Amino acid sequence: MFEFLKNIASKAGGKPETQRACVARALDEINAVLAELDVKPKLSFDPATGALELELPEQMPDERLALPAPEVELGEDKEAA
Repeated sequence: MFEFLKNIASKAGGKPETQRACVARALDEINAVLAELDVKPKLSFDPATGALELELPEQMPDERLALPAPEVELGEDKEAA
């Protein structure tokens, strides 16, 4: 019944996670998410900042099902005709 109290207490007095363990855990989580995607994103690395960036498609497959079709601007509509 009071499991949340045990979680709070264990986090407060628990041993802090090392940087290596934190990076390994985060990388495992990212790889698990990317493995489930049909369209794999482009991964880029900025050596100056050390940042990783994922270039995702404009619309993900699950978003196509949930969102209405994007509106076409008037200029684009005339070019298509």
